[in-house]
Amino acid sequence: MKKTIAVIGGGPAGMMAAYAAKKACGDEAEVVLYERNPMLGKKLRITGRGRCNVTNNCTPAEFREAVTRNQKFLYGASSRFTSADTMAFFESWGVPLKTERGRRVFPVSDKAADIAAAMERALTETGVKIYKGMHISRLAAEDNSAGDGEEYKSPISFRCGNTVHTCDALILATGGVSYPGTGSTGDGHRMLSGMDIPVTDLRPSLVPIETKEKTGELMGLTLKNVSLTAYRGEKEVFSEQGEMLFAHFGLTGPLVLSASANMQKGSVSDYRLTIDLKPALTMEELDKRLLSDFAKYSARDFCNSLDDLLPKRLIPWVIRVSGIPERCKTASLTKVQRQKLCETLKALPFTPTKFRPMDEAIITCGGVDVSAVSPKDMMLKKLPGVFCAGELLDLDAYTGGYNLQIAFSTGVLAGQGAAAFVMNSELRIKN
Repeated sequence: MKKTIAVIGGGPAGMMAAYAAKKACGDEAEVVLYERNPMLGKKLRITGRGRCNVTNNCTPAEFREAVTRNQKFLYGASSRFTSADTMAFFESWGVPLKTERGRRVFPVSDKAADIAAAMERALTETGVKIYKGMHISRLAAEDNSAGDGEEYKSPISFRCGNTVHTCDALILATGGVSYPGTGSTGDGHRMLSGMDIPVTDLRPSLVPIETKEKTGELMGLTLKNVSLTAYRGEKEVFSEQGEMLFAHFGLTGPLVLSASANMQKGSVSDYRLTIDLKPALTMEELDKRLLSDFAKYSARDFCNSLDDLLPKRLIPWVIRVSGIPERCKTASLTKVQRQKLCETLKALPFTPTKFRPMDEAIITCGGVDVSAVSPKDMMLKKLPGVFCAGELLDLDAYTGGYNLQIAFSTGVLAGQGAAAFVMNSELRIKN
């Protein structure tokens, strides 16, 4: 009897896993994909504001450097299915790609739907059976041992509605708990927790940060080419140059999202943030720049002398933090006051209070503890024949296409692992 590999979850990891499994086993086994939504790749279709930053055009080593949790676990996956492999896959299925700033890779069309459609086309044309609108509510692993004279048993069953399905290998790619409206509601975590598979705490990551400072007056202001640094106590845990944005609640934008991925230990309030508004200048160079501007505007009040240096909406904020009277004459500023202004410009402080809600997070921090998973094929050590991939696992990385690459790399390994598992079980029966 032909073996069956079931994949639960039609996101990027699940689709890639189903494709890899079918390519590996061919006609020797059926591969069936179950998705709870009426379409595949619902979350994928909204990533990158609908453009889909599909991967990062980097080496495996550079990719691993961008992974913020359980880097070593991904060594095999990142080497066996690389960013270059992801790019080749999509271009072979008719999606031309382009590389933008930060090595971010997008479809030339700037349409995430093209990525999802290509993946579904790849599944259909390789013979994967797809069932949509299928909500899996229960998972059970049965005795899959086969002694002398015993018929090999289907090791895994799962319930969908009132129907119980069985399969010979199961790939769980149910996602995390971010963007729950797309179907990522933690079902996989709950099912596995009930089977004594360890799941680490689930928290928002790549998420905006609320601050003690009331930033309503700065809402909508974008800062480019600034440097954001996060400290836990006196230890620097993140520092990067790029772009960020002020919101009514605090801080958001690419730099802030990346910082949040490095602020997962302890409480968010254990950290402090500083913005270097002039990262290209040393303190000495910045002081010379101030002296030049102040000489130019010597007759003006201090508050009217910073237009060449800062966005207009940010000037009152910087002045308040510096403690320098806004209406003092620029020509009267002392060296001590200039020093204080330089310090403010190089390390504008903000106090994090909490992350924004999970439904605003791009990814989930936490998931299936990777110590319970074989890094060679993504199979659960305690449940032979059950494999995990994608955001279900306790893996996450910076923005820039890295998290989708985690999904693709772990999906391929899970698919190939499941195919090898069922083919080996077939050999056991015949022998």
